Amino acid sequence: MRICLKLESPAGSITMPVHYNHLVQAMIYRSLDEALARWLHEEGFHYGKRRFKLFTFSRLLSRQRRMDFKGRTITFTGPVLLKVGAMETDILESLAVYLVRFGEAQLNGQTCRFTSVEVEMPVEAEGPVLVRALSPITIYSTLFDAAGKKKTYYYNPWEGEFSQKILENLHRKALAYYGEDEKLPPLDGAYIKPVRVSKRNEAIINFKGFWIKGWTGLYELNLPEPYFTLAYNAGLGSKNSQGFGMVEVVKTGKAPVQKG
Repeated sequence: MRICLKLESPAGSITMPVHYNHLVQAMIYRSLDEALARWLHEEGFHYGKRRFKLFTFSRLLSRQRRMDFKGRTITFTGPVLLKVGAMETDILESLAVYLVRFGEAQLNGQTCRFTSVEVEMPVEAEGPVLVRALSPITIYSTLFDAAGKKKTYYYNPWEGEFSQKILENLHRKALAYYGEDEKLPPLDGAYIKPVRVSKRNEAIINFKGFWIKGWTGLYELNLPEPYFTLAYNAGLGSKNSQGFGMVEVVKTGKAPVQKG
């Protein structure tokens, strides 16, 4: 399930630091039922030693935005959209009920009024679809150098491991959500590949002191059910609950091959 929130500032604009993911995440948690927020933050869905929260959100979407490179801020003027997706409808229902009841929330110390909350229609995909990343897609491995020091390596969309690691991550999420007893279809033939992605789509984001590299752009995505629904509602790749990996379907069917 996914919802689209429209928010506006009484002042006419909202100013955020360039790296604002943690502020949006904090606003979402504050707007949830307290017990639900605690469970989501501390527990979530388990598979082995891994925990997944299975929700994600987009970047702040606005027709008018101005970057202050010196001050490292972004100012959004007029209506701003925020899309939030989750596998558990309870999460989105709790968020929507709070925002409808109170009508506003704090974002970076600024009061934001929520003028509408819309439920998006479910998307069904049979075969390949063209998707746009509404927040950067990130996937990585933790490696060790010669001295035994940990190093995080972020894959780019042109490396074969990018698709492979995303599919492995998605399979673990499916096991955490549906359970190991659920008969899941094989991921043979599944993939994600870049269609219109360039160096300009690289996003390096600081989340609470940690630097994360991800990629926006257009991708061809081919996933069987229930993996597609899981990816569409909870995000592709890693760090979804930190605002990474939300996509939207642009068109169905195979995309033209990217040249160059």
